[in-house]
Amino acid sequence: MREKIANVASLIDLTSLNNNDTPASIEQLADNASFHGIQVAALCVFPELILAAKQALSTRGLSLPVATVTNFPEGHANIARAVAETERAIAVGADEIDVVLPYRNLQQGDAKLPKQLVEEVKTVCANNAHLKVIIESGELKTAALIQQASELSIEGGADFIKTSTGKVAENATLQAAEIMLTAIKNSGQECGFKAAGGIRTLEDAENYITLAERIMGNNWVTASHFRIGASSLVSDLKQRLG
Repeated sequence: MREKIANVASLIDLTSLNNNDTPASIEQLADNASFHGIQVAALCVFPELILAAKQALSTRGLSLPVATVTNFPEGHANIARAVAETERAIAVGADEIDVVLPYRNLQQGDAKLPKQLVEEVKTVCANNAHLKVIIESGELKTAALIQQASELSIEGGADFIKTSTGKVAENATLQAAEIMLTAIKNSGQECGFKAAGGIRTLEDAENYITLAERIMGNNWVTASHFRIGASSLVSDLKQRLG
């Protein structure tokens, strides 16, 4: 059981994206980044708390990437704003950028602007930060739009495609994950997958891992290709270890 829990934990982007987050609450988040000799993959916080997260990890002797969000959660169509937010986040030390795709444009039949946003944010990230593109699959709703969003994000240079912001009615689902993982496989590109929103138990996480292994192969599911954005999942794992 410990090995199973350690494997799941190693894939977690331990996340806090609450409007009332403070440096003190990020300290508490960092307390959960390591437990029973097990470490998560990364911490994910709002841009203004990147430095607090870095400091909290450092004081605990942990060397983990810090991820943040841009164009979040609305996924607006202002490319310049998304680029500027990303530039500022990288300037203060973000190691990973989770940017929201302008999914409403895609719903309205405009694929050009969403892809351009991904391309321009990717240019900013360059070799400085990994880029995860949030397609907001629960809002896209149809398989065709989820596939299209996945494909154009991959074509635009995404290092990962991510299901959700966690801020809408429907977040990660296994159905959306299957479409996204299949798009990655069919692309032949080196792109990872991140499920986020509503994954709270070991069983929830294992369902996504099993799906990814079926589509991408057993050796593919590592932190370099597969992440789970969660907060309460860590609590469940810690409880199981006692």
